[in-house]
Amino acid sequence: MKKFVLFLVVVVSVLSLSAQKPSLNKAYNYYYDKDFVKAKEEIELCLQDEKIAGKAQAWLYKANICYFLANEEYSAKQKDESYQIKNPDAPVEAYDAFMKSKEINANAEAMDMFTAKDALKQLYPLLLVRGVDQLIAQDYAGAKSTLEKGIASYEMDKPQYPMNGDLYYYYAYTLEAMGDKSDLNPYLQKAIDDGCTNPYVYVRLLENYKKADDKAAAKTAMEQAKTKLPADISVKMAEIDYYYWLGDSTKAKSLLNGISPANLKTADEIVNLANFYIKESKYEDAVEMLEKANALSPNNFVVLYNLGVCYYNISEKQFNQYNQKALVDPNSAEAANFKAESDKSMTKAAEYFVQARQLEPKDANLLSTLKAIYARQQSPKYDEIEKALKELGK
Repeated sequence: MKKFVLFLVVVVSVLSLSAQKPSLNKAYNYYYDKDFVKAKEEIELCLQDEKIAGKAQAWLYKANICYFLANEEYSAKQKDESYQIKNPDAPVEAYDAFMKSKEINANAEAMDMFTAKDALKQLYPLLLVRGVDQLIAQDYAGAKSTLEKGIASYEMDKPQYPMNGDLYYYYAYTLEAMGDKSDLNPYLQKAIDDGCTNPYVYVRLLENYKKADDKAAAKTAMEQAKTKLPADISVKMAEIDYYYWLGDSTKAKSLLNGISPANLKTADEIVNLANFYIKESKYEDAVEMLEKANALSPNNFVVLYNLGVCYYNISEKQFNQYNQKALVDPNSAEAANFKAESDKSMTKAAEYFVQARQLEPKDANLLSTLKAIYARQQSPKYDEIEKALKELGK
């Protein structure tokens, strides 16, 4: 009989506990004790109640809880990279909750808590970090939504902590990554106006204006880039290309001569400079640069393809020299030497195109050039390339 009574007491106790209602006071007490995880659990339970969910103060509680939870977790992550954030969307939840509180009652207040008016304008650093994390994870829709909220927060008042264009840059990058057809230029320009020092922003804005054939806007963008980043190699390259675009090859060549290949450090920088040398038909100089780029970045399609292009054109030049000498004396040693050098360069061109083809097997321009090489060499590989082109409809 005693056992039965004891069991009954236990059941009643359990039922009593399960019947306890969610409590805003309990959520606040957890918040006050800085136990933001338990505070969040409690406020989520509270907001499942329709009556509580209709109160601005309840949403203000959630907003502050999420805000301080996000601060706590992201600060821990900043101090220790191995720290695993358990509530990554807390910044977004804080923003949404502050907005909900403001919608119900713009003047809602709570003891030791931020009001929506005060908090919304300072959420942008946390929203930027969360948005970038989503971008890295290729959650483009999530990043777009988060960064939009970050921008809205940033533009509510004069920022206490300037972001130097990062919010606008990452938002534009997100739109591009997700294939959004929105006009990126306003965001790129906002990034610049906000003090951005990322050369990509300036160069991309310039390229967009060039594509639109907007010479006035392109000139302004070029001037802004040179003013803000006068020593940046990407800007210097963009300026050279800008003058080629304007048709002022004299100015472009002058600027080109001012850049020493020896000072370039990355494969991308070297390739960009080599492209200008290819444009000027200085293939031997371009080869020297591209060989360096190939050592820095093996298995790079652009590097291998451009090396093939250079050697192909060098071979053509040597073959023309052979023809000129052979017209005068077909049996001259000089003519034979030009022919041998031309064949050697053509073989090198084929080698690089074959390597590039392994990376991009369906590149029609590559296949067409390789077909021309094999035709000249009378190679049995000609038929294979012709078949590949027919499969592409070429």
